[in-house]
Amino acid sequence: MQDTPTPDRLPTGGTVGEDEAWRIRRTEADLNRLAETESIFALSNGWVGWRGNLDEGTPYGMPGSYLNGFHERRELTYPEDGYAFPQLSDTVVSAPNAALIRLWVDGEPLDVRTGTLRTHERVLDLRAGVVERHTEWVSPGGHGVRVRSTRLVSLSRHAVAAVRWAVEPLDGAVEVRVCADLLANERVPERSDDPRAASVITDPLTAEHRHSDGHDGVLVHRTERSGQRVAVAVAHELAIPDGFGSGVDCTPDRLRLTLTGTLPAGERLQVTRFAAYECDLVDAAPPDELARLVVGEAGAARAEGFEALLADQRAVLDAAWQTADVQLDGDPELQQAIRFSVFHLLQAGRPDGDRTIPAKGLTGNGYDGHVLWDTEGYVLPVLTYLAPQVARSALRWRHAHLPEARERAAELRLAGATFPWRTIGGRECSGYWPAGTAGLHVNADIADAVLRYVAATGDGEFLLDTGLELLVETARLWHGFGHWSDTGTFHLHGVTGPDEYAALVDDNLFTNLMARRNLQGAADAAEQHPGAAARLGVDAAEVSAWRAAADAVFIPYDRKRGVHQQAAGFTEQPEWDFAHTSDDDYPLLLHFPYLELYRKQVVKQADLVLAMQRCPGEFTADEKARNFAYYEARTVRDSSLSASPQAVLAAEVGHLDLAYDLFAESVLQDLADLGDKTGDGLHLASLAGAWLALVQGFGGMRDDRGVLSFDPRLPAAVDRVAFGLRWHGHRLLVTLTRNEARYELPDADPGTGIEVWHHGEPIRVTGAGPVTRPMPEVPDPGPEPPAPPGRRPTHR
Repeated sequence: MQDTPTPDRLPTGGTVGEDEAWRIRRTEADLNRLAETESIFALSNGWVGWRGNLDEGTPYGMPGSYLNGFHERRELTYPEDGYAFPQLSDTVVSAPNAALIRLWVDGEPLDVRTGTLRTHERVLDLRAGVVERHTEWVSPGGHGVRVRSTRLVSLSRHAVAAVRWAVEPLDGAVEVRVCADLLANERVPERSDDPRAASVITDPLTAEHRHSDGHDGVLVHRTERSGQRVAVAVAHELAIPDGFGSGVDCTPDRLRLTLTGTLPAGERLQVTRFAAYECDLVDAAPPDELARLVVGEAGAARAEGFEALLADQRAVLDAAWQTADVQLDGDPELQQAIRFSVFHLLQAGRPDGDRTIPAKGLTGNGYDGHVLWDTEGYVLPVLTYLAPQVARSALRWRHAHLPEARERAAELRLAGATFPWRTIGGRECSGYWPAGTAGLHVNADIADAVLRYVAATGDGEFLLDTGLELLVETARLWHGFGHWSDTGTFHLHGVTGPDEYAALVDDNLFTNLMARRNLQGAADAAEQHPGAAARLGVDAAEVSAWRAAADAVFIPYDRKRGVHQQAAGFTEQPEWDFAHTSDDDYPLLLHFPYLELYRKQVVKQADLVLAMQRCPGEFTADEKARNFAYYEARTVRDSSLSASPQAVLAAEVGHLDLAYDLFAESVLQDLADLGDKTGDGLHLASLAGAWLALVQGFGGMRDDRGVLSFDPRLPAAVDRVAFGLRWHGHRLLVTLTRNEARYELPDADPGTGIEVWHHGEPIRVTGAGPVTRPMPEVPDPGPEPPAPPGRRPTHR
């Protein structure tokens, strides 16, 4: 469930220098795209997230300082209520904002909308993990200043974020007032023009505790309905000229450090602020205890120093990029974009926490900050190979919320566990909606993420204490939900697959195949660990029943047309009238009733194509080609989740130019703001999908059967692709050129290694040196299959 791309806005090229491939730079203040820029320049560490707002706070598109899992509760209303309709929802709310540093020059506030903006540049450094700002501004009264700042959200200290801010005159002396604010209950603009926008709760935080000590202080607040508590402390390091006055004002919702004085020519005033955030999601810690904790953390960060934080940040990212970097020769713009994508994935989660990754990460409040199936469907399959401990933590978060999933299953009169369509704290937060409530595939997506993580890492401890129970409870759901027909086939009726333009269908192929994988995976794991399975109440009869259901899962197929059906009967439905659908009618969900969409052959996002990506061994090569062509003509990509799986299958069946264009759409989703929704937060699933499009599409990587295999092929626009991933504790580097594929383990001993497959040939890669193989020939697939009119991705 993601936003809509706009193909005709996709850039077709550009020049990016080698150093710039590690930097995202904006050199003007585009007031019409403030929210988009704030998302792009957001910083996070999986616990704390700062949107890329200007230091002075205004103007803004949407302010945001987020803590993972911190939210307020609101009621859901229905014109006509029904049994088991969710009654409450949770919405992410901003924690007190510690990034604000406001400036007045001779009584006039620094504001990029007034005076003269000589220079305004902001840079996101993907290797340093910081956002730098350089502004030269002349006030309406003619007084010029230069402002520089560097901010970071610490990847080594989960609670800490910091900013170093400095001002100096451009010419002669100026009178300045600097106010460094810690501000609660910032006003958030409400969006009512799009049902996908976040709900806004006004003044969600109630003050409980405040304290100032010298230049430093702390605020503690509580949410009213969810009963959660947040504490934020700030500690300062000041470098100010002689003669400046200072003072601290502490009110329930604002702690303000004020500095006033004359700043002589050639002098600089510098404020370094260290902020520490903690929240208590269960209202267990007293306010003063939480306050002492964050005061200590902020003070420790100051004692360590800003330069030390910068060094730690660079060290963490240097280590991460050793595996995660992707090199793409031939298209500098997309080289920069894929690094941007990976950077935001790396900073979205934590290896040492008990939190997961929302659909927008901590970059915005889109989808109310909810976690959707996007996490297990797109993000974790990437982090499993780049940062496996982060994937492990996210799956442990799902396991921690099994009690709520069991309660929801019982409420729906289902067996096992039913994980929510949208959630923050484990309970269903989406109002009743056929495309959500019936989207039971989220349970199989979680199971699939467990199986992939265990296959990639060999983490037996995780399987025993976390993964097995997730597999068992989700398998119980499918076994209880399914129906045996008179012909001996196993059916899943009344579900919604990934395509939200088709709801409450019978035998959605994606759901059926993923449920089969879930059932088989649970049976295998239970047989491997009979003692642990017995403690979960699993016996041989239940395992046998899972295997029987998996073997009998119904696969809808249209013999007349020679293609699989997205769901039973789909290919016999009326066709969508594309000839009378204009460009302005997209996304269709905003211009047509769902009743019209549900009964026609029009696909919002890859569904059957996604099934071929996730379960490639279930289809022959000919079936993949026919299926891809059929559904390409009916898929409108009204979701950012679509381009990536379409790119993977386009590459596999040989349409490499189309695959490359779809990859570009996925990787530029946010940098080009293709759906005009980046302002609500980044599309992490699309960013993850870009990596999958490159590694699974052009690298041909597959692992669905526990074997790591590659069938690589390069599009004409690319001369070389290199990427890394982790497999059973080893760092595997893969380099693809026109002539050869190179596999190496740079950190392994000569006698240790792994087996991988190259184009069907098993090879052993060890620390003794690289193994090379020739690139396979890609058969001519014939003409490119047509897309719906006007919906083909832009040619690069």
